[in-house]
Amino acid sequence: MEANQKPFTQRRAWKALAAHRQDWKTHLRDLFAADPKRGERMTAEAAGLFLDYSKNCITDETLSLLVQLAEESGLRARIDAMFRGEKINSTENRAVLHVALRAPRGASIMVDGENVVPQVHAVLDQMADFARQVRSGSWKGHSGKPIKNVVNIGIGGSDLGPVMAYEALKYYSDRSLTFRFVSNIDGTDFAEAVQDLDAAETLFIVSSKTFTTLETMTNAGTARDWLLQRFKGDEKAVAKHFAAVSTNAAAVAEFGIDTANMFGFWDWVGGRYSMDSAIGLAAMLAIGPDHFRGMLNGFHQMDEHFRTAPFECNLPVLMGLLAIWYNNFFGVPTIAVLPYEQYLKRLPAYLQQLTMESNGKRVTLDGAETDYQTGPIYWGEPGTNGQHSFYQLIHQGTRLIPCDFIAFIDPLHPLGRHHDMLLANVLAQAEALAFGKTLEQVRSEGVPDWLAPHKVFEGNRPSNMILAQRLTPETLGSLVALYEHCVFTQGAIWNIDSFDQWGVELGKVLAQRIIPELESEATPSLRHDSSTNHLIQRCRRLKAKTESAGSAGSVR
Repeated sequence: MEANQKPFTQRRAWKALAAHRQDWKTHLRDLFAADPKRGERMTAEAAGLFLDYSKNCITDETLSLLVQLAEESGLRARIDAMFRGEKINSTENRAVLHVALRAPRGASIMVDGENVVPQVHAVLDQMADFARQVRSGSWKGHSGKPIKNVVNIGIGGSDLGPVMAYEALKYYSDRSLTFRFVSNIDGTDFAEAVQDLDAAETLFIVSSKTFTTLETMTNAGTARDWLLQRFKGDEKAVAKHFAAVSTNAAAVAEFGIDTANMFGFWDWVGGRYSMDSAIGLAAMLAIGPDHFRGMLNGFHQMDEHFRTAPFECNLPVLMGLLAIWYNNFFGVPTIAVLPYEQYLKRLPAYLQQLTMESNGKRVTLDGAETDYQTGPIYWGEPGTNGQHSFYQLIHQGTRLIPCDFIAFIDPLHPLGRHHDMLLANVLAQAEALAFGKTLEQVRSEGVPDWLAPHKVFEGNRPSNMILAQRLTPETLGSLVALYEHCVFTQGAIWNIDSFDQWGVELGKVLAQRIIPELESEATPSLRHDSSTNHLIQRCRRLKAKTESAGSAGSVR
């Protein structure tokens, strides 16, 4: 049996880590007291990011055993296989090559005997040319007006990546352009996005690899109707107000989009790993081709670090191993991602898909059911907002929640003392979580005995601190790649396929069955469970009541 196929719980390092955890009774206070250099020693740096992992419940022995686990799991071979273009997405028989999306011009990454890097740069050049036309105003809409509004229509990775990148890099965006993002099939999402837009100045980007995604194509059809209504049915307008990110040229042309304005990508790019492909067209329109390429450079720097650095100082590997330590040996189900940067407000939502769609798996690569936990739940909010929301539970609750703090030394908006206060808060939170406040310390402050227990902070709550100089396109690329490869590390060690997502399929199939049952004028014959049957009947009855009252959509 190959090293990375050996059952997770049967690996020597796993057994040693389990025994090590059983004996673990050490507080972070004691670890720091015993090693005055711990905070300087347990750090790593690459691609513009500095990681302080000293405030984790680990010793040098823990790290050594975790690295041993990675080696026994065949992590290095798995990394090399990905970069070689091997089809490591085994359930879909696909290569996993988001790293090719940011490889420099002239590099060589092979898939089925073909170097895909020239294809990647051909699309990037096409995107850049299109972006320059739109940003300069030389691209004109059907009535001759330049584009002032861009509406990205997609869902999942075709929405979460572009909107996160746009929000994160808004500081660098062209403020003469307005950007909106539509993903939800709820009509409110589209209606609000176009509420104040002039169709003559609006460009829609429809992002769907197959051009068949239910939510995306429903919204795209509504956008087409909205546009044609304003151009009195002139279908020639569609070609001047729509672009597509897709591989289905026939469907794109049938929709009315000029295939010259279709931007392709490949089946070796998973949706949640695609923000640096043509899926990021909206982001390129916002920040411009040069900044977009800067972001790609940041991705590539972290790719190379992940590919070449020893595990002991490899940022994504270290973070992935720490996540496994808490998930599998402490039984911790969640990890909080807490960016102290308002522009990163959508990063936790983006990481939810990246991490949980990737590693939310219950069977191994060979189809066997795991007897261990996989993908932890990632969540979070920007600081300092979260401090006045859920930090109470992190500090004094009964659950252990490891935290990833993210902060920047230089502010993008240097307003008075704001940034010093922001930095002070993120550093203070990590310190408070690690060291807490003992009962003796509370009593020494004169707090009465009846109140003292309420003011005790247990501490010993782990965190990573990720610091960078400034939020730039390059830094964002490095940060996203850091988490991509952290996810890869976890999945490789758990021996699961981090690159398929069969779990999203069943609900979509059932929805296609229920749609006609809700819309049918005749009473349908329902063959669901009693709950679903009853809910469909109730929805139909209330819809009919609304329609008969002539007030569709205004039920109170």
